[in-house]
Amino acid sequence: ELRAGGVDAAVASGGGRIDLGILQLTDRVWTSDTNDPLERQRIQRALSILLPPEVMGCHIGPPRAHTTGRSHTLAFRAATAFFGHLGVEWNLLDATERDLEELSRAVSLHKRFRNLLHHGDALRVDHPDPSIVAHGVYDAERTEALISIARLDTASSPHGAPLRLPDLAPDRRYRINAVHVTGVDVTRHVARVQPDWVVHGITLNGNQLATHGVQLPVLWPESAIMVHVARESE
Repeated sequence: ELRAGGVDAAVASGGGRIDLGILQLTDRVWTSDTNDPLERQRIQRALSILLPPEVMGCHIGPPRAHTTGRSHTLAFRAATAFFGHLGVEWNLLDATERDLEELSRAVSLHKRFRNLLHHGDALRVDHPDPSIVAHGVYDAERTEALISIARLDTASSPHGAPLRLPDLAPDRRYRINAVHVTGVDVTRHVARVQPDWVVHGITLNGNQLATHGVQLPVLWPESAIMVHVARESE
């Protein structure tokens, strides 16, 4: 069995049955019965070592997780479910009009990036802060990438070490922009000043991204932001 954070990461059909062989018989596996995005962040990261994102069932659940009783913003739930076989596990009759607008944006954004998410190369980024879970997908030609940065716990330092992105073309220039999956800027009202790229974007070459990286924004615990990386034309 795969385990992450003390939670079984392969519980579907009794546990231990998610393996490469099962992919001959199915197009999708259910990653875990827990739909709490805080637990899902580590579960999905662990399972992604074995399986590609497009076969991992990842659902946007209701505000309160039935398995843990914890409540999370729609932005965090959607960002967590984004890197997988996206679904919705939420009685939308209980959703507000604002909820539906944010959910619609998240689904539309997933459709926009689905080809990249389901055909690219998965990336897991190691970060010295254990409360940061960073991962993403590169396209095969290294012209585009989508990266998730999630803060799970309170940090000892609000900024911490920068996030470095390896394996991009070292001499090519890339445009870096923050992506808010539901349209809600989760970096607002967290700090008086955030890194400038979060608001205005920044252009760096692949060598700079691999060696220096980008400064992380200050995030509340149990929140996430996505980063879009696009190679500029010569």
